[in-house]
Amino acid sequence: MKAAVFYEPGVIKVEEKKEPVISGDEVLIRVMAAGVCGTDIHIYDGAKGASECFPPVVLGHEFAGIVEAVGEEVQNVKVGDHVTADPSIMCGKCYACQVGKPHFCKSYSATGVTYDGGFAQFCKVKEEQVYMLKPDISFEEGAMCEPLGCCLHGIDRANIKTGDTVLIIGGGTIGLIMLQLARLAGAATIIISEPVAAKRKMAIDLGADYTVNPMEKTPFALMEEEKIREINVTIECVGSAETMIDAFRYIGNGGQVLLFGLTAPDCEIPVKPYEIFQRELTVTASYVNPYTHGRAANLINTGKIRLSELISDRFSLDEINHAFKIRGKNGKMMICPNK
Repeated sequence: MKAAVFYEPGVIKVEEKKEPVISGDEVLIRVMAAGVCGTDIHIYDGAKGASECFPPVVLGHEFAGIVEAVGEEVQNVKVGDHVTADPSIMCGKCYACQVGKPHFCKSYSATGVTYDGGFAQFCKVKEEQVYMLKPDISFEEGAMCEPLGCCLHGIDRANIKTGDTVLIIGGGTIGLIMLQLARLAGAATIIISEPVAAKRKMAIDLGADYTVNPMEKTPFALMEEEKIREINVTIECVGSAETMIDAFRYIGNGGQVLLFGLTAPDCEIPVKPYEIFQRELTVTASYVNPYTHGRAANLINTGKIRLSELISDRFSLDEINHAFKIRGKNGKMMICPNK
């Protein structure tokens, strides 16, 4: 089979590999679509992913496809099924797993990071990682189940209440998913802060009440114009020190600050504990997708969320190096290994 193998920072080579051999509870998936995640780019640049990466390895942890073969112990998946895969692999035995926090598993690993993933024509996973897609759901939408699951975990932690005003900082793929989830969670007013005009337009199309270009106007100025009294939840989806600080700057008293964007490991921001105390702020973050992949699949299968519009670029496996050079500046990039 053809696969894109990551060898070292800045080096991915498309080459022939042996097709994975499955047995027991393993499922072989013919990969039809695989999303390029910001984490893939971080790893490509030499940074750490959610789990350890030991090159050479095939990256790609956001993928969907058709079941090609199943092991003798597989019970609920059959050849021909359309599926998406949760990349997370936990031991189920350590303390974190035992107390219901499997994403902090002592042995946490991931398909497409620790083990060969979806930037190949075929990928093998365990049956427990497989979730069904309806036949009329596109594989590209199915491949976005993993980032959607991560966003669901973030929305859970943001604790949005019905009627809240929510400010989302960053209108990229993640910010536009968060926008839709915030609406589903009951937000009455949603503001998107995003400097790129095309992304602001997309945000309005997907249900934002207001957008603001932070290079020209602050959210405070918008709030004054539109008589918005207070922001109850800020969700940072950029991953820069400046926008992290903005998440604190614009939150109202008693509000929730969700730092979702992935910064560099050594990124630091100034925080004043007294201000957090005086304003009774709740500050939280969100790490991967514990027990949310199934919920994400349900949202996709029932058409409750729009994802196709977020896909900006589609590449063959042979074009993957070009995709990593573009770095998702236009939106979600998809690799189609079997086209």
